[in-house]
Amino acid sequence: MKTANNPFDISGKSSIITGGAMGIGFGIARRFVQAGANVLVADIDRKVVEATADSLQGNPGKAVAMQIDVSQNDAGDKMVERCVDEFGSLDILLNNAGIFPSVPMLEMEPALFDKVIAVNLRGLAFASKAAAAQMIKQGRGGRIINIASIDSIHPSMVGLAAYDASKGGVAMFTKNFALEVAPYNIQVNAIAPGAIITEGAGRQDDKTEEEIKQIFDEFTKMIPLGRAGEPDDIAKAAVFLASPAADYITGEMIVVDGGRLLK
Repeated sequence: MKTANNPFDISGKSSIITGGAMGIGFGIARRFVQAGANVLVADIDRKVVEATADSLQGNPGKAVAMQIDVSQNDAGDKMVERCVDEFGSLDILLNNAGIFPSVPMLEMEPALFDKVIAVNLRGLAFASKAAAAQMIKQGRGGRIINIASIDSIHPSMVGLAAYDASKGGVAMFTKNFALEVAPYNIQVNAIAPGAIITEGAGRQDDKTEEEIKQIFDEFTKMIPLGRAGEPDDIAKAAVFLASPAADYITGEMIVVDGGRLLK
């Protein structure tokens, strides 16, 4: 059996990263282009995603921006079509786009609940469908990596009922879709981040900066490794799952939380 000289090599691969303009998505995009993969950076904010793609130029891999709302019915098809037009193929889909409004369920409006599910779960599912169809057409397999959450496993706080429901759905969708596309050599896995310091985590409309800092400080005290995570902690796990090193892994979720769920 032939083995790769570098089992973590993703050079020359073509990828889509949703929610790739900031935070975890940007951290993953940066690692991918540094490793030689081409990246379609997809995000809802045109100016921000274009600036992000510009900042990634000069690496071994190419970066191209695309403005898209992943909750739209045809978003998955449009992203796949653009990726193939730009790079000639699609090898990796990284579903990262997500929102996490903090609203107790007793105060939740149906429209907000539906929006969270539409972005975090429905958009992810139909992007995966479109990506898998292209990978099957190409005939050489591929990777789908979903960003779940430790809230897929255990709730972190009151106010995230909609988010937790969506991320619990991501965990089970990952397993079921992995089963469905395994015959085509498409591996579907997930990463469950814990507390990660990002622009989004530090900006919530219903909380002051002081309140957010207090929440993070209290959460950090429960992390055995003694610190909150950084986007690069997730990015390195994503490179692993995208690489030949993960050839025999599918339907699994890697928890990257500094040990938070141990306590």
